[in-house]
Formats: sequence, structure tokens, C-alpha cells
Amino acid sequence: MAVTATAAAGAVTALGLAAAPAAAAPTATTAARPGDACTAADLGTRHPYIKTTEVSPTITHFKGWYVTEGTTGQQTVSTDTTTVISVSVGLNDTIETSFAVEALSDVKATVGLDVKLEYTSTSEESNSVTWNLTQPGYYGFYKGTKKVTGTYGSLNCNRAQQDDGSWALKWTEGPGSGSFTTFTTLEEGAVRCQDSVPADSIMARAQTLLDCGSAAAKADHPAGAVAPTAKQKPDRPAPQPAPTAGTPAEQPTATGHSTRAALDCSTEAYKIAVPGKPLSWGAPLLADDGVRLRPSSIFSAHLDNWRLCNVTEQDGVLEASLWNWGNGGCATIAEQNASTERAVLMTVPCAEDDLQRFYIYRDVPGSPKIGVQNKYTGSMMGYDRYADGEFIRQYSNGRQDGTGTFDLTGV
Repeated sequence: MAVTATAAAGAVTALGLAAAPAAAAPTATTAARPGDACTAADLGTRHPYIKTTEVSPTITHFKGWYVTEGTTGQQTVSTDTTTVISVSVGLNDTIETSFAVEALSDVKATVGLDVKLEYTSTSEESNSVTWNLTQPGYYGFYKGTKKVTGTYGSLNCNRAQQDDGSWALKWTEGPGSGSFTTFTTLEEGAVRCQDSVPADSIMARAQTLLDCGSAAAKADHPAGAVAPTAKQKPDRPAPQPAPTAGTPAEQPTATGHSTRAALDCSTEAYKIAVPGKPLSWGAPLLADDGVRLRPSSIFSAHLDNWRLCNVTEQDGVLEASLWNWGNGGCATIAEQNASTERAVLMTVPCAEDDLQRFYIYRDVPGSPKIGVQNKYTGSMMGYDRYADGEFIRQYSNGRQDGTGTFDLTGV
């Protein structure tokens, strides 16, 4: 027993995970920036931060319309769709996760515009424009918006060594960068070539679509619709290129579970426990069950013991597969649930699969506190409430009440 305890203590020290000080209280980190301080309670959380933004007035619906003497007054015109803008964050356009909603909220604060914070598309808007015309001439009836695009990064709390050799917890850029698109409320109107309009406005963009120097714009027409010029043709998105070797920057590729991987696992085993409390991650005996919070005892049959396998480290962040000693499976998020908020952590036969790989964010040396993030989904592991039998689940932002911070302790 003495030899086993010494070996376990040595293994924990090697990972920088020894006996722990008291847990810190959760903090609000919605305005976190790279390099800002965080606490141990933030180890299981994740936040987006906006890296770049671009705002461009865009015409989404347009129709050229000629008004003659006697046809002025209120006109209702059905416009043609020229550009479709859809709200998206990364590879996911459903905007169902808290991470995506927070990212768009940060965009709103960054650009100072009232942008869409949920999934929608300009194609869902009515194309009818009603306007009162007082002068004859060639008009462009339009609907338009300010399209907001840019890139975002993902912040995780992790330990960082200071210039004096000491350690501190800081928000650092982690995996999960990508691009976003959103837009402001649509505005509508009618504009002529001779109208004076603010530069770089939505109205100015509509005036550009009138193609005022063209023969079609200068010619006389009967009252009503004018055939669209080349500039007024719909802006069709370019076809997507065929897939090439490699994986997208946003997410690694998940693979099947048909082959058992030959894992290089540590000889040490660990419990992943709730700090200061008896419950820890317990793997299931049944294939269709999930990982749950369970008490540890002599009857746990090693289902509460985990080994770190194929461990790598980059910028102070460990990456590993989590192999369970009791059932011989690896922790994973089921592929069909990869994009589902609160999907349950499962165990399956081990394979070369990024759904079975996890990033481990650590507290300062001397503390066993960690946060756990799935490599493929980018979500943090946590639980809804502290209770025997409660599932371990994934949360795109983690659990902001600190319940995503665990203790990794040698056994």
C-alpha cells in the first residue's frame, strides 16, 4: 500500500496535480479577454471573443420601376431577391447553443448595432415594398440591411507560468475559432439616380444597383417594372469546392468506432471527482447508459477509475483519451449527438476518433482542479445538479456556476 500511494503521488506530481487548496467562487467572465485573470471555478467554462468585424450595407431585395406622369402616388412593388444573408456561427447555423448566442451578443456590443441573435435569413422576409412617389422617373425599390461578418476565438481558463516562475490562471485562446455572419433589421425604400443620398448607406447601395449610366436607366419606359440589368441579377453563392485532404479549422473530423485503438495509457489511474465531495465520474456497465456521478467505494469495480491515454501537451493544455478501468471503454460524445447541448457523456470501444479526445485545463501546480473539453464538439463537461446518478453532460459554454470544475486525483 505504501508503494502504491508513493507511485500515485509521483504520477500526480508529474502532471502538476497534487493536493488542492479550497475551491474559488465562480466569477462572471462574459467580458473576458486573452490574458485576463480567471479562477479555478472557471476551468470548466469557455467563452467566445470577437477578433475581427466588418459591416457592409447590403441590398437583399430589389426591383427597377418606372413612374410616368399620372402614375405617381403610393405604389406597392414585389421585389426580387438579390442577396440572401443567413445568421451563422462557425459550422453551425442553428444558433441553439449558449456559445453561439454569447458570440452574437459580443458582436452586437462590439459593432454597436442591433444585430440578429438567433437563426434567421433575409429570404424569410416579405419582398413587398410600399412607397409614396411624388416625382416621375426611374426608381429602385429595395430592401437592405447591414451585413456583419467577422471571426471569433474561443477562450478557456488555464494555468500560465509568469516571468518570475510563479503560476497563475489566465484566459487563453483555445480551440474553436471560426467565422460568423449576422445582420441588422431590414430597411426598405425607393431611390432615383438623381437623389442625393448618404455615402456608404443602404440607400446608396440601392442607387448603385440602378446602374444609372446604363442605357436601360436612361431610356423611357412604360409605367411599371423595368427588366433587371446585369447588376440587379441575384447574387448567387459560389458553389462549394470539393472536399480536399485535411480537416476544417473549426472542428476535427469524427470517425467510426469499428476498430479498437491501441492506446498508450498511463499506469496511474485517476478519479474525476467533484471538489470536496464524494461523488465522481462513474462509467456505465450497460452500453446504452452514460457516465454518471457516483460514490466511490470498494464495490465500484474500478468504474470510477480512469486512465489518461495517448497524452500530448501543447501550450500547457493536455490532450488525452479517457479509458475506463472498469468497463474497458473510452469516454465519448455519441456522433449523432455531437451538436446537441447537454448531450450525455458515454463510453464506447476505443478508436482513433476526435469524439473520444479531450482537452484538460489545469489549475496552478499543487492543485488537482481541472476542466474537461471534448475536442470534436468544443463543449465543456459538467452536470446539471449534484446528485447520485446525475449524468455528465456537455455544455457549449460550460457550467457558469463552477460545476464544470473537477478534481483529477490519483488512486
